[in-house]
Amino acid sequence: MGDISASAEAKDKPAGKGKKQSDEASFNLDEIRELAELVNEHGFTDFEFENENIRVRLSKQVNAPVFAAQQVATAAPVQAAPAPTTADAVPVAAVDEDAGLHKITSPIVGTFYRSPAPDKPSYVSEGSTVSPETVVCIVEAMKLMNEIQAETSGEVVKIYVENGQPVEYGQPLFGIRK
Repeated sequence: MGDISASAEAKDKPAGKGKKQSDEASFNLDEIRELAELVNEHGFTDFEFENENIRVRLSKQVNAPVFAAQQVATAAPVQAAPAPTTADAVPVAAVDEDAGLHKITSPIVGTFYRSPAPDKPSYVSEGSTVSPETVVCIVEAMKLMNEIQAETSGEVVKIYVENGQPVEYGQPLFGIRK
């Protein structure tokens, strides 16, 4: 995501009646508010003004939108692409492969394991049929092995996490087609 930024520096103007320009220059709170509104109106994320007496810096944090894993494929690009010149160049909309799948998500932060031990087979794999009581994986947190159950019936069609990978709370682990 590109940040739009601007900066301005005060230009020296001749001082009037023996007074230095630097003695007169300052901002009041209303002027700073107006400046902030103007900067926001033009989409700047950073603005800086500086002269001999004062320096004003306005900065706005722009948070990137957070998308769930199933929405990433259909998210709009951050930078606009040039318009296609022919009808053949129009891109086809991406199909959301995960639409309609029940997501089994991580209930805790930890490490994802597909099997009960390194030398044991995985609890489930793509194509496996599960019931609500079926253990699908383990999430280790603080040396505790937490068995995660499917909590629904259906077929495992997608595994989102690699064995041994750290996972976050709410992160999708499996996609189940009911």
